[in-house]
Amino acid sequence: MTRKKVVIGMSGGVDSSVAAIVLQQQGYDVIGLFMRNWDSMADGEFTGAPTTEQGICPQEVDYNDAKKVCDKLNIPLYRKDFVKEYWDYVFTYFLDELKKGRTPNPDIMCNKYIKFDMFVKEAKKLGTDYIATGHYARIKDGKLLKAVDKNKDQTYFLSQVSKKQLENVLFPIGDMIKSDVRKIALDYDLVTAKKKDSTGICFIGERNFTNFLKNYLPNQPGDIVNIETKEIIGKHIGLMNYTIGQRRGLNIGGTDERMFVVGKDLKKNVLYICIGEDNDYLISDSCVVNEINFLGDEKITKCSAKFRYRQEDVAVELEWLDDEVIVKYQGVKAVTPGQACVFYKDEECLGGGIIKEVRKKGQKLWYL
Repeated sequence: MTRKKVVIGMSGGVDSSVAAIVLQQQGYDVIGLFMRNWDSMADGEFTGAPTTEQGICPQEVDYNDAKKVCDKLNIPLYRKDFVKEYWDYVFTYFLDELKKGRTPNPDIMCNKYIKFDMFVKEAKKLGTDYIATGHYARIKDGKLLKAVDKNKDQTYFLSQVSKKQLENVLFPIGDMIKSDVRKIALDYDLVTAKKKDSTGICFIGERNFTNFLKNYLPNQPGDIVNIETKEIIGKHIGLMNYTIGQRRGLNIGGTDERMFVVGKDLKKNVLYICIGEDNDYLISDSCVVNEINFLGDEKITKCSAKFRYRQEDVAVELEWLDDEVIVKYQGVKAVTPGQACVFYKDEECLGGGIIKEVRKKGQKLWYL
């Protein structure tokens, strides 16, 4: 009987490495595909392309690690560049959102346009039956479910992936917890077993965010203003470097009070802060969400939602409009335009959209 063929996205990390092992144990004919989505020299003329202590850029380290894992597991590994597509569909979106004063989530768009679109098309050229990734998520009866390991659940980042895109997709480690994933990698003596989890922008990696951004969006310093007293209390280094609810990195001297970013005025180039994490200026009770990708069977009016990754689920009511939804909730802190609002019904991820505006008592908050 011919074995089913699956192409797995090999990132050079421990999760995709163990996902490949699980697929082999389940009897699949496994092929690896490494995606190169960022030109490491793109910002080299400004800051120098980032390198490891060995003088190799991290992306090449990841490819080498993926190759070592595939060689050990006797899995062929292919390599494909999606640099142009990533720039056109993910990075340009990222920059455009920052210019608008919003806080985008490029990882979500990377999943939508690259990992579950361009990657799938490339996988089909290899005669695949399925594609697989190392995401912590599950699919059962066509529904996208949270991972068993709630601390690692990544359904938030999959909320813009369509039902069609999720067909014939496997998440081999969705039923596992991270410690068990690490243990399997150690048992197989994989080079990725103790490798640090990747952080930072999807495929761009860990950078000094401020230095990286100024290569593409020139800094425009301006005033930091206390939203309650209207007093100028400091200078910001460019509005795109801050997000709502941010506390660290404000560099406001002469006070021990805990200050939080609460809003931006693009026309005046002002960054507003408030004092205290329970300040009323940080609280909203509804938001308008657009770019809806709904995965449920029917549009329900009550469910729960996350307004950012790792946030606790919040009970919400949904008012469906033509191409938007008004999401109503009891006071929640730091709901941020540009971030994803993701809907859940118990374990099921119902998809979501992008936060367009934030409101209180039915009125758009002027400082957002």
